[in-house]
Amino acid sequence: MNWWSNLSRKKKAYIYAFAALASIMVWAFISAGVITHDFNRSQLSTDKDRQEALINGIILTETKDEKKYWEIYGETGSYDSNNEVAMMDNVIGNFYKENEVAMSFQSSKGSYNSKTRVIVLYQDTFIVLEDGTTLKSDRLRYAGNDEPIIATGNVQITRDNNFVATADKVEISPDYGHFKISGNTTSRIYEAKEIK
Repeated sequence: MNWWSNLSRKKKAYIYAFAALASIMVWAFISAGVITHDFNRSQLSTDKDRQEALINGIILTETKDEKKYWEIYGETGSYDSNNEVAMMDNVIGNFYKENEVAMSFQSSKGSYNSKTRVIVLYQDTFIVLEDGTTLKSDRLRYAGNDEPIIATGNVQITRDNNFVATADKVEISPDYGHFKISGNTTSRIYEAKEIK
């Protein structure tokens, strides 16, 4: 300890400053490790737990109490386990009412979110209702049996070749019996002519 007393005040100040700086750096290093430890672990476990399956010929269906509500077939698809979303290409399928087909559809692309149970069809969507009404749109959203089906984007409706309507948006009732058009709309009714 004799060497300490022989040091000048200036050298002692430098030693104190260096010791304080070293202590702060050690404290910061340890704190950073503690703070980011859980973040790094959760980030690694998320990537580790993530599963994605690429599938040829994916079929999804919903049934309850022996009633079929809908079925979708995608020519190709993928499923992401983190988001619980199935993405499909070249989609065809049916929506059912009382176990009978009430609406059929085809679309270039589709998705199904198993968390929210929402089906979205997009790109070249074509729909046929049980009464023969056809509908084309850019996008269709089905959120469940009790919710209206929403079609948006370049919607065109044709019924029995004597009714044609275009709209920005169409809501199809849950029983598939009625629809409501909105946005920029046009409607035309043509008189059926008898052929002699």
